[in-house]
Amino acid sequence: MLDYIIVGSGLAGIAFSEIALQNNKSILVINDASQNSSIIAGGLYNPVILKRFSEVWQASSQLELLTEFYSGLEFKLGVKLDYKLSLLRKFHSVEEQNNWFTASDKPNLSKFLSTNLITSKINSIDSPFNFGEVLHSGYLDTALLLDVYKDFLNSKDLLQNETFDHSLLEKNNDFVSYKSHKARNIVFAEGFGMLSNPFFSKLPLDGTKGELLLIKAPQLNLKVIVKSAIFIIPVGKDLYKVGATYNWEDKTNTPTELAKKELVDQLKELIQCEFEIIEHYAGVRPTVKDRRPLVGTHPMYRNIHVLNGLGTRGVMLAPAMATSLFNNIENNIPLDPMIDIRRVKNFVSSFYQS
Repeated sequence: MLDYIIVGSGLAGIAFSEIALQNNKSILVINDASQNSSIIAGGLYNPVILKRFSEVWQASSQLELLTEFYSGLEFKLGVKLDYKLSLLRKFHSVEEQNNWFTASDKPNLSKFLSTNLITSKINSIDSPFNFGEVLHSGYLDTALLLDVYKDFLNSKDLLQNETFDHSLLEKNNDFVSYKSHKARNIVFAEGFGMLSNPFFSKLPLDGTKGELLLIKAPQLNLKVIVKSAIFIIPVGKDLYKVGATYNWEDKTNTPTELAKKELVDQLKELIQCEFEIIEHYAGVRPTVKDRRPLVGTHPMYRNIHVLNGLGTRGVMLAPAMATSLFNNIENNIPLDPMIDIRRVKNFVSSFYQS
């Protein structure tokens, strides 16, 4: 009997799979590729909400675990994944500068916000009000991680590529069965696909479509991440990721001309050099209205679990949330009430109504 069946091989599924393997648990990952938000993600991570200069929830602990987790994966898989780059926030007014300095005086933000403004000109980017530098930021090559980790799982015969059929899951007191497989637990890490999961579809997941571009701009020569209305991430060989859009109505993975035009218009406002669009990506992020992940165990079935709702900060959240869920299942360590699905009272009570 397996210890875990894990449904989904995005950032959440990979994080839980790896933590389970590190703890000598047996796993099978079912790669339902219907959702691709991890594949198309910009991979950006930073500890500060740059719209209002406030700390990301539990940023310090998440960053500490992030560095350890992804460096371990780099060693294990033999690839470079984590690129630690400064992030420069372009200021649009003196008021924004002042707000930055006010924020940088706060104890929880002082280690993340440099008090030295970047006044030197950045090639092809005009910024009369200069830049603020965010420390402890960078990006993860999410597409490469997903590819090489699935190759690793395949090499160990731990991966099945198929659409999960929830109706075939059999529930028992001490284990679950799916087709020919039995496991002590099953973890659903399906991203936006969770809305088709009968066990967790009533949770308040609200997908947000995002689109981004991969451009080639030989004259840009950026060595840092730049954030204005959009972000620009240098990914090597004169290539840059540019994003992202937010659409709360469209729930498809299809790139749109409207979003492409929005990104191109914003890019032209930010940089003064030629660029070529190489790729245009789209995906639906698994977001939650209260901006906290959905983690925990089904109220009626003690071996059916969920790891979802990582939203736009999946790179930072995945290792921490997967660790929390694993420790909750294996060691009965309580989940933070902020992430526990039991906080969703309507969801819990719906299973006890006659």
